Amino acid sequence: MEPSAREPLVRKPSSSYRTFPEGVSKRLDKEYLRSLHNKRLYLAVFAAVLGNFSFGFALVYTSPVIPALEAHPNPALRLDRHKASWFGSVFTLGAAAGGLSAMLLNDRLGRKLSIMFSAVPSAVGYALLAGAQGIEMLLLGRVLTGYAGGVTSASIPVYISEISHPGVRGMLGACPQIMAVLGSLILYALGLLLDWRWLAVAGEVPVLAMILLLCFMPNSPRFLLSRGKEDEALQSLCWLRGKDTDYAREYEQIKDSVRKQSRRVSCAEIKDPFIYKPILIAVVMRFLQQLSGVTCVLVYLQPIFKKTAVILKPEYDAALVGLVRLFSVAIAAVSMDKAGRKILLFVSAGVMLASNLTMGLYIHFVPSSQNGTIANRTLASSASPPVESINYITLIPLLATMFFIMGYAMGWGPITWLLMSEILPLKARGVASGLCVVVSWLTAFTLTQFFLRVVEAFGLEVPFLFFAVICAGNVLFTGCCVPETKGRSLEQIEAFFRTGRRSFMSTTRCSRGTTSARGMGPRNQHQAGTKSILEAKTCGCGQETSHILSAAATQAAPEPPGSGWSRVNSCSRAGTLSACSCKNKAVLPPSARRCLGLQRGKLQGDGRGEAGRDCDWGITAPCSLPCGEA
Repeated sequence: MEPSAREPLVRKPSSSYRTFPEGVSKRLDKEYLRSLHNKRLYLAVFAAVLGNFSFGFALVYTSPVIPALEAHPNPALRLDRHKASWFGSVFTLGAAAGGLSAMLLNDRLGRKLSIMFSAVPSAVGYALLAGAQGIEMLLLGRVLTGYAGGVTSASIPVYISEISHPGVRGMLGACPQIMAVLGSLILYALGLLLDWRWLAVAGEVPVLAMILLLCFMPNSPRFLLSRGKEDEALQSLCWLRGKDTDYAREYEQIKDSVRKQSRRVSCAEIKDPFIYKPILIAVVMRFLQQLSGVTCVLVYLQPIFKKTAVILKPEYDAALVGLVRLFSVAIAAVSMDKAGRKILLFVSAGVMLASNLTMGLYIHFVPSSQNGTIANRTLASSASPPVESINYITLIPLLATMFFIMGYAMGWGPITWLLMSEILPLKARGVASGLCVVVSWLTAFTLTQFFLRVVEAFGLEVPFLFFAVICAGNVLFTGCCVPETKGRSLEQIEAFFRTGRRSFMSTTRCSRGTTSARGMGPRNQHQAGTKSILEAKTCGCGQETSHILSAAATQAAPEPPGSGWSRVNSCSRAGTLSACSCKNKAVLPPSARRCLGLQRGKLQGDGRGEAGRDCDWGITAPCSLPCGEA
C-alpha cells in the first residue's frame, strides 16, 4: 500500500474543532480527483435517482387530486375532510414501513438491489390508483407508493455517497432532492392537463425506466467489500472511475476502512460515541426537517392557497412553487461543495423561520373573509379586472410559501439526506439509514394526519407559527451539533467521529509484533516515576513516525537523545517506517493521552493493545499511547 493510501494525517492540531485538518496528501488527492472520468458515475447516479423522481411525483399526487375527488360524482370515490386527511397522510405511513424494510434490505440485498426492489410496490401502487373503484383502492395505492418511497429514501442516498468521490459527492448528493423536486413539478404541470387517473399512469414511466437502467449499473464497492467480494468491488470502482485512473489507491483506502468495520454493529458498540453520535445527529436532523412543516405544505399546497385566497389560481400557484423549489435545489447542488454544508443549513433555517413567521402573522391579522372578497374581486369572470381592483396583499402568502420552499430546498431538504449518508458509520449505515427514514416519515405522518384537524380547531396560523419555532431550533442544532463534511472522504469522516469532536487525527494500524526499539528496551521505557509521551512527527514523504520519550528525557533536550527514544515502526501510514526528514515536531503532554482499540484489537486495563493482535490507535485531544507499547 502506498503511504497516502489511507486518509491523510494532520500536520498539527486544528485551530477549530468544527473543521477537518488539512492532510499531507491533499495535493495527491486533488490530482487524483482531476484525473477521474465521471460520465459513468453520472449515469449510475441518474439511474438511481429516477426512484426519487417517482417518489416526488407520488408525494404531491394528492395536491391536484384531492380537489378533484372532493367534487367527484361517484360517492365511493368522493372525499370528505376525514377521508382527505387519510388520503394525504397514509403515504407517509407507507414510507415509514419502507424505511423499516430498508434497515434489512440495504444490508441483505445491497443498495442497488434495494432500489430495484422498490420498483415493484411502486408500479403496483400506481396501477391501483389508476384503476381505483373506491376509497380502499386509493388508500392502498398511496400506501404502496409510499412504501417504495421509504425504501428509496434510505437506499439511494447511501448508494450515491458510496459510489461518489469527495470532489462531486456534494453535488451528486443533492441529485435525489433535485429529482424529487422535478417529479413534483412534473406532477403539478400534468395536473393542469390530465385527469387524476392518467396522472397515476404517468407515474409508471420513471419506475420502468429506473429498473431497466439499474440492470446495467454496478453495485457499491464498499458494500461488495463488506461481503468479501474484492474482485467485484475492484471492477465496480474501475467502471465508475475509469480504467486509466489511479483507482487502486482509492480502492485500498476503502478496503482498509471496510476491514475495520467488517463486523455488524453489536448492542455493546451502540454505546461507543463513534457509533451513536453520528446516528443521533442524523436522526435528529430528519426529525427536525419534518417538524419544519415541509410535508404538510407540499401535500396540502392547493388547499392552503385556496384557504388564503391568493391572486392566482391554486393549481398555478402550486406549479410556480415547484419551479422555485427546483431552482433552489439546483443552487444548493452547485454551491454545496464550495460554500459547505453548514452555511447552507444556517441560511436555509433562517429563511424558513422568516417565511413561516410571515405566513402565520398574515393569516392571523388578515381575516379569511377579506381574503375571499379580494380573491373573488381579482379573479372574477373571464374579463380582465381593472388594475385598481387588485389588492396585492394577497401575494404575501404566495411569496411566503415560495421563500419557505426556497429555503428548504437549498439546505434542509437535500443536505439532511446527504449528511445522513456521509456521517453514518459503514457497519451501521444500512440499518441507521432505515432508522432515519422511519423517524422522518412517522413524524411526517403525524403532522399530515393532524394538520387539517388543527387548522379546523385553531386556525391555519397555528401550524405555521409552530413551524417557525422549530426552524429556530434548527439554527441552534446546526451550530452546536452538525459537523462540516465538505471535501472529505467517507473514511475521513468516520475517523473524525472515531477520534472525538476536538481531535481530527486519523487512526493508524499497528501490531505488537512489529515494534522494534532503538537504544533502549521496554523496561527502560517504563521506569518507575516516568510516563511515556507520544511525539507525532509529520514527515516530508507523507508518513508519520512516532517516538516514545520518557518524561525525564523531554526535560533534558528537545531533540531525541538517542538512548531515550524508541521508534515504533508499525505506526507509519504504510505499516513500515521509511527514511525521511521529519518536521513539525510536537511533544504532547501525558494528560492528553487516550487510545482506542478498534476492530480486532482488545484494550487491557492499562490501555494497551493485546499482544499479537492487530489494533488501531486513535489520537484524541490530541494524542494517544504509542502503538505496540510494552
